[in-house]
Amino acid sequence: MSETIETIEELFAHVQVMEREAYDCYLDLAEQMEVHNNREAAELFNKLAQDEKNHLTYVKERVGDTKIPHIAPWDLKNFEESGLSLTGAREVHYMMTPYHALKLALRAEQKTVAFFAGVVASSKNQEVCGVAAEFEKEEQHHIELINEWLDKVPRPEEDWDEDPDPPVQPT
Repeated sequence: MSETIETIEELFAHVQVMEREAYDCYLDLAEQMEVHNNREAAELFNKLAQDEKNHLTYVKERVGDTKIPHIAPWDLKNFEESGLSLTGAREVHYMMTPYHALKLALRAEQKTVAFFAGVVASSKNQEVCGVAAEFEKEEQHHIELINEWLDKVPRPEEDWDEDPDPPVQPT
């Protein structure tokens, strides 16, 4: 298997998998927050999911009739050691705040930017590099937006996850 993205079709296949994974994960996280009656975080995850859905629509329009190969999420090429797990769903806590949701989204966007930067740095195909650079710029814009949102939401207290009435776990 090649260490880089060699064709535009392969790049679009990666983009589709990454955007779908982010979309699905953000929807799952929104549902989890709804279950725990954390409406603020749920609304934020729903907005992030909608943004990812818009990206999927954009990719579909960009691809047009081009035949895109199927790539399983675990077969995505990775250009950094920390992996491409986008949203860190294991770090979700039922008492998390919009600040925490934004931090998860920020890390996801940073990993996506790193992916595209890796493609640009390693591919010898100029078309692939050009399109990857476009996607990198778009994802960098998402980072800027998330950082703006982070400046607007309150930072949680140190003991934000201390629950005086924790959920009862069945034995």
